[in-house]
Amino acid sequence: MQDYFKQNGIKNIDYKDVVTLRKFLTPQGKIMSRKRTGLCAKNQRSLATAIKHARFMGLLPYIQAE
Repeated sequence: MQDYFKQNGIKNIDYKDVVTLRKFLTPQGKIMSRKRTGLCAKNQRSLATAIKHARFMGLLPYIQAE
């Protein structure tokens, strides 16, 4: 698996880009593990921080209602 952000030339992971962030969430709204995403450790940490910022700002839900 390739690192999605390196492959697409994305240097900074932005919390406002919710379309991209949703790709790394499970249907229940949990953050996917590094094993499933294929990201390097640095980008996985940045992704988690961006998702948490987006949740706090109300752009992403904390959980998905079923």
